[in-house]
Amino acid sequence: MTQLMAPWLRVSFTVLDILLVALIIYEVLLMIRGTRAAPMLAGLAAVAVAFYLARIGELVTLNWLVSHLLPYVVFALIVVFQSEIRHVLSDVGRRVSFLRGSTVEGDSYDDIVLAANLFSQHQTGALIVIEREIGLRTYIESGVAMDARLSYDLLATIFRPSAPLHDGAVIIQKDRLAAAACFLPLSMNPVLSTQLGTRHRAGIGITEETDAIAVIVSEESGAISIAVGGKIERDLTAEQLRERLSTELRRYMAPVALPSAVPSDESDAGLESPLRARSPITADGDADPEKERPL
Repeated sequence: MTQLMAPWLRVSFTVLDILLVALIIYEVLLMIRGTRAAPMLAGLAAVAVAFYLARIGELVTLNWLVSHLLPYVVFALIVVFQSEIRHVLSDVGRRVSFLRGSTVEGDSYDDIVLAANLFSQHQTGALIVIEREIGLRTYIESGVAMDARLSYDLLATIFRPSAPLHDGAVIIQKDRLAAAACFLPLSMNPVLSTQLGTRHRAGIGITEETDAIAVIVSEESGAISIAVGGKIERDLTAEQLRERLSTELRRYMAPVALPSAVPSDESDAGLESPLRARSPITADGDADPEKERPL
């Protein structure tokens, strides 16, 4: 009986081995598709084929060169594909963390959606970066440290056009706003649209270097975009942004009523939080009940 099962076990393990290798190759190709690593990998494959043909053709000089340079190829690949390797490892780590349970259930990312909706209505440029597994300490140190609780009002205040910190990016760590006015690396991807400005290229650039999520609001059109893994999705609605954040963060984000009316003036009244209504304050410091607005 054991002798009959042995061939089947060998076949099963062989099939499993092939499937695992195919899955790894597929995942790697899927991650580098559309990134700057794709043409580099194609060029590397072409060089490998040329070296193989040279070995078959017994080209002595080229074979000697390959045999001496081959040990250093691994280090060269690590340097060239360091960004993509970080993405692969961080994605594996996020999947393991997801299996153990989400650690960001208490984070209040709904404020980001509400703020993005406000900035879209008022065509206020904004760049919000959400940290995940890979730390953003270097980029946090490039800005103004805040370490404040993440809230809609704080985001609205920072990105007000007259505010001194509105030009840079805001970096979010869990439910804390770590820093504002941060400088981010610009993407040098040549396939990006020429219509994308510095803010969008910075949002894409930080997601090429790390596993962060970047939410971008265009100052020219008010369009909402999200960048993940060096790729950008443009012209999203607030609800679509909520769904994308929920998917990327692997947590359920309950829908919050979005304000539909946009104030006609461009004063700071347009930045009022949709989460709560404020009452005018009288001279003695108490709320005037005759001027209170309903929720």
